[in-house]
Amino acid sequence: MDLMQTVLLALLQGFTEFLPISSSAHLILPAQMLDWPDQGAAFDVAVHFGTLMAVVWYFRDDIGRLWLAWVASVKGNHSADGNLAWYIALGTVPAVIAGLLFNDIISTELRSTTVIASTTVIFGLALWYADASATERKQITDVTWKIALLIGIAQAVALIPGTSRSGITITMALLLGLSRDSAARFSFLLSVPIIVAASGKKALDLAGETVPVDWLAMGVGVALAFASAYACIYLFLKAISRMGMLPFVIYRLALGAVLFAFFV
Repeated sequence: MDLMQTVLLALLQGFTEFLPISSSAHLILPAQMLDWPDQGAAFDVAVHFGTLMAVVWYFRDDIGRLWLAWVASVKGNHSADGNLAWYIALGTVPAVIAGLLFNDIISTELRSTTVIASTTVIFGLALWYADASATERKQITDVTWKIALLIGIAQAVALIPGTSRSGITITMALLLGLSRDSAARFSFLLSVPIIVAASGKKALDLAGETVPVDWLAMGVGVALAFASAYACIYLFLKAISRMGMLPFVIYRLALGAVLFAFFV
C-alpha cells in the first residue's frame, strides 16, 4: 500500500468503527471503487488494534471498575457492575460462535457491493424505526441477561458486511428500551471483547505466514485509527442524545442509493 491508501483506510476504520454506518463497508468499498489492492490481514489487525486501544482508553475507568467487580463476583461478592460484566461476556458469545461457523462463507460470498448496498439500506431503516419508535429510557444499569443476549445476537448479524456492528447493536438496544446514551455505551463496551477475539484470531492466522510486513504502514495505521476512533467516540457520545440517529440513517440511505446507482 502507498501512504495515501494507508492514511485513508486507517482514518476510515477509526471514524466508522463506532458510528452506525459500517466500518467494514467503508474499508471494502475504496478497494472496489478505486481498484486498490487489498490492504491485507496484517493491516486489518493493526487498525483494529488502534480502535481497540481507543475504546479501552476512553472507557478505562468503566472497564477497570467492571473488571474488579467481575473478579469480586467470581469470589461470591455480587454487584450491579459485576452483573454488567457478565452480561457483556454473555453478549459476546453469539458473535464468537457465528464467526467460527460462518467466517469462510462471509469472507467469500458476502463481501460484494450488492450485499453492502442492501444491508446499508435495510439496517439503516431498522435504525430509523428503532430510534423513532423508542419510548422507554432504561439506563445501562437496567440491562438484564436477556437484553444482553438479544443485543449479542444482533452483534452476530453484524458479521455481514454493511450491517454495522454498532448500528445493529444500538438498534436492538433502542428496541429493548435503552436510552440513546445507554445503548451507545453498552454497544461500545460490548465491542471490546469481540475486537480482541477477532484481532487475536487474525494475528494467530498470520503467525504461521512468512509474508513481509510493512511496519511503517502498520504504525501509521495504528496511530491514525486510534486518534480518529477516540475522537469519534467522544463526539458521538456528546451529541447522540441531542441529535438522535436520523443523520446516520440519512447517510446510510444516501450511501446505499449511490451504491445501487453506480456500482451494482
